[in-house]
Amino acid sequence: MSAGLLLYRNSDQGVEVLVGHMGGPFWSRKDDGAWSIPKGEYDEHEEPQAAALREFQEELGAPAPAGTPIPLGEVRQSGGKVVTVYALEGDFDAAAAVSNTFELEWPRGSGVMKTFPELDRVAWLSLEVARTKLVKAQGTFLDRLRAALTT
Repeated sequence: MSAGLLLYRNSDQGVEVLVGHMGGPFWSRKDDGAWSIPKGEYDEHEEPQAAALREFQEELGAPAPAGTPIPLGEVRQSGGKVVTVYALEGDFDAAAAVSNTFELEWPRGSGVMKTFPELDRVAWLSLEVARTKLVKAQGTFLDRLRAALTT
């Protein structure tokens, strides 16, 4: 189980969302389909919304802006992970984001452990551009955000 926070803002170009490009060697040469809503795993002892707020801070290096998150539900990704996402209106300096890191043996089989950021870059993207950049299943959250903003 994973939970995330989809930060959004209104700009002259319309609604924009804050998303991050996944770090590590598997994603380094990929762009379309290689971005994600800032999110992370949680267990049955943590509420998904609390996990989403915690993961936002861990993956971006600063707390989420104040406000009341809008539940966008959950989606099962192709690998089987169930992702629960909340939307929150606010602003964030994408250039100031500092992600937490993970260790991975790289190159595989070398015995050498290397450290990589969870997200190697963060950007504000329009809903249309974000749809092409996000991993496929997460595009559903963009539809749900659009619907929530028009009601």
